Amino acid sequence: MGRHLRDRDVQRIVEILDGWKSELTWEALVQTCQKRLDLQPVRQTLYRSMRIREAYELAKARVRSDALSVPLPSSLRAAGERIVRLEAENARLRRENDGLMGQFVIWQYNAHLRGMFEAELNCPLPEVDLGLTQRRKNPRKGI
Repeated sequence: MGRHLRDRDVQRIVEILDGWKSELTWEALVQTCQKRLDLQPVRQTLYRSMRIREAYELAKARVRSDALSVPLPSSLRAAGERIVRLEAENARLRRENDGLMGQFVIWQYNAHLRGMFEAELNCPLPEVDLGLTQRRKNPRKGI
């Protein structure tokens, strides 16, 4: 049973997908996560993350289109692979940014409906007293 993925885990998996070159399956991705990241995710855990799912779909489409590529000398191949990986990362980031911009427009509209001003939205978060939080979690341990 896999554990929940942290944001850093999701980022590392998405980076793996940005550079993926061979045939892509969920099982292959799970095995790669086990080998390279020392994670034990199940397919359902990976699929549940929107960022991983979209990066997977982009990588799968890229691998299909790369099947027709022409062989290159090693130095050009390395440069070409880097360009392809960076272009894939760029496309994924653009897609993620578009989604975040759409979410921002929704928040902006809802804030306007509720009569909120920009100054209210930009108020800093309150300070968190971690000592108080830890004392509440462990009331039986000697305080």
